[in-house]
Amino acid sequence: MREKIEADIKTNFIYTMIRDDLEKGSLGNNPVHTRFPPEPNGYLHIGHAKAILLNYGIAKDFNGFFNLRFDDTNPIKEEQEFVDSIIEDIRWLGADWDDRQFFTSDYFETKYEFATRLIKAGQAYVCDLSPEEIREYRGTLTEPGQESPYRNRCTEENLDLFERMRRGEFPNGSRVLRAKIDMASGNLNMRDPVLYRILHADHHRTGDKWCIYPMYDFDHPFSDALEGITHSLCSIEYSDHRPLYDWIVENALELMPDEIKFRSRQTEFARLNMTYTVMSKRKLRRLVEEKYVSGWDDPRMPTIAGLRRRGVTPEAITDFQDRVGVSRADSTVDLALFEHCIRQDLETRAPRLMAVLDPLKVVITNWAEGKTEMVDMENMPGDESAGIRQVPFAREIFIERDDFMEEPLKKFFRLAPGKEVRLKGAYIICCEKVIKDEKGNVTELHCNYDPRTKSNEDTSGKKVKGVIHWVSQNHAVRVDVNLYNTLFTVENPEEDDEKDFTGHINPESLIVCKNVPAEPAVNEALPGSRFQFLRKGYFYYDPVASREGSPVFNRVVALRDSWAKFKK
Repeated sequence: MREKIEADIKTNFIYTMIRDDLEKGSLGNNPVHTRFPPEPNGYLHIGHAKAILLNYGIAKDFNGFFNLRFDDTNPIKEEQEFVDSIIEDIRWLGADWDDRQFFTSDYFETKYEFATRLIKAGQAYVCDLSPEEIREYRGTLTEPGQESPYRNRCTEENLDLFERMRRGEFPNGSRVLRAKIDMASGNLNMRDPVLYRILHADHHRTGDKWCIYPMYDFDHPFSDALEGITHSLCSIEYSDHRPLYDWIVENALELMPDEIKFRSRQTEFARLNMTYTVMSKRKLRRLVEEKYVSGWDDPRMPTIAGLRRRGVTPEAITDFQDRVGVSRADSTVDLALFEHCIRQDLETRAPRLMAVLDPLKVVITNWAEGKTEMVDMENMPGDESAGIRQVPFAREIFIERDDFMEEPLKKFFRLAPGKEVRLKGAYIICCEKVIKDEKGNVTELHCNYDPRTKSNEDTSGKKVKGVIHWVSQNHAVRVDVNLYNTLFTVENPEEDDEKDFTGHINPESLIVCKNVPAEPAVNEALPGSRFQFLRKGYFYYDPVASREGSPVFNRVVALRDSWAKFKK
């Protein structure tokens, strides 16, 4: 299966395009060169992982180069914290850019010089229209735009105004630099787009040196050209921006031939959308700032930091992205596929332990008081090399409350009055008595065990269908467990136009289980390790939330589709 997935990757339309370029000699002597250009205004999410792994994978497979370039052109929203988190996330995913880490702010002076050359060539002008007026003059999809009254300013006046914009003589929003292209173009992005705006704000790298900043549609293609990027891969929503991308690159080649290595080409692919999730960085930022989650690394978030904190591995994310594949058509991937990839990854790497999340006490009445017996338990089913561990078994144990039913349903094969069940790795027990409190709640079960039925030594000939996990009460280690469900209760939180997406937040997205009894082997676990708590899912020893003597385990994923209840 894995071989087929890898083969499919190598035949997607982008790989085919690059092979064609190489065969035709379209790249000249230039190696395949890709980049990932994040804006440091938030943490990366799993949608960004698709772009990272695609760009890095292409560079690696074609013996090329991969750049990390921060698009730091908006000082109002950008912070060093986001730069640091992006670097950490990309390294964690396994991508490597060697010494090719750049910031668009590295090129601010060069871009300013290029902008002045556009002015001198009669291809850019300073416009005094307000943002609202620019939108009004722009026209619609069916009507051409109107030329700005400032479009035909002379070159000398434009150069003077642009220099004064740089010196900080004008307030925010009072003037912009626009490209002079075609106000009647059928593509609205070509109707004299804004190239520079005034923004008086301290930049996280350049301080107050600049008060004018390039727009993305100007900055991005020019930076690609400067770095010799051969294939500029971006998500499908930028397809209408491609003519402007080409316009910038072509003019850069014409006006600055000695400083440009290659005519970069933009190619679009479908972005990743996933059910029960929002991928908009603006919306994710709102979840953080309005305290719907504990932070960017909250394990309920689709951020790389959140997934890492939850316990997802980079291998599972890579497998998921490979299975999703690369196409031109936008689609929404079912969260169940991502969960499947996580389970597949952890199945053979997560040792088994026992913990009882919702404990119900069981007293084995025919077991001697004070007696403890060690029973053997396999660490990894089917893998003898993983060894066995010994688990203490005693008179008083805990089982899961939902493993008992006083009036069992027809196909309920666990514990019930007068019914037998096997305790994992130990004995078969039979429920004899149910103890309740004054409100009628079951508080304790009295059972007996059959000494002939010890696992691996069973001589009784008994056959029972139910096998449940357990923990000895007197030997239990107490831990806290976080159970995560989807952050939203609907498949597409943004689909309902009449309801703000936060109105779909799941009130049970986090369930905290305090003082959960777990088997003693938990004491040997290290922060950052992963386990399967038998029958409950895969769990991660959270090194951030845990304190000495107070371990916290996050459920990475349940053993089956825990989101099914939301799909009914």
